Amino acid sequence: MAYDPASLDKPFEVLKAFDWGGDSSAFQPIDAAVVAAHADPTARADLEKRLAALLDAGTSRAAKEYVCRKLSLIGTAMSVPKLAALLPEKEHSHMARFALERIDAAEAAEALRKALGTVQGDLKIGMISSLAGRGDAASVPLLAALLAGESKTAVAAADALGRIHSPEAIQALAAASGVSDKAAAAAISDARMACAESLLKQGKRAEAKAIYTSLSEAAAAGTTPTAKATRLAAARGILACLDTTTTF
Repeated sequence: MAYDPASLDKPFEVLKAFDWGGDSSAFQPIDAAVVAAHADPTARADLEKRLAALLDAGTSRAAKEYVCRKLSLIGTAMSVPKLAALLPEKEHSHMARFALERIDAAEAAEALRKALGTVQGDLKIGMISSLAGRGDAASVPLLAALLAGESKTAVAAADALGRIHSPEAIQALAAASGVSDKAAAAAISDARMACAESLLKQGKRAEAKAIYTSLSEAAAAGTTPTAKATRLAAARGILACLDTTTTF
């Protein structure tokens, strides 16, 4: 069926005034158009423009959340400025991140990296999580700088680096393995373990073994918060690196 923008005028008017408790069935034509738009660049661009326009002030949180979900499916770099403007706002930050994490555009990752340096507390932790979700290797220096900071943020940064597990992330975690905060130190140890497991799955046994050995030595010296568990997990990892029949 050919895309008819006029057929969506009424659903978009309803969406513009929508709030919690309203009848969302009126959006079914928009839902269907979003699905069909994947095969129609013209329709996709028009839908994206109309959806992004509803992220301005004046629409409800409910409407914005609906829009963010749809932009997570068809959004491009065009939507990024509107979504990025919501990142510092407590009510809207989560769903804006939800969309930006899934939009396959360099601008989306850049928006998250920029917000990481401007927001605090739970919003900052949210940016860290989304950058990890994107596997954003370019954010590694920013995340590494957080490992010696506030405990909750450092824990989130360590987890993110473990999920990204690029060579630079692995190096950053190793360099920060002596942090004094117990929660951060434990998270760094867990993240390094995750990196080793990822390397092992890729068949990079020597690199994985080096991390396991480092963790084992630190645990033996009692310099990790969970020394016993770390030592056992590292020993298992070292054996797996030597045994080509071992699978994870």
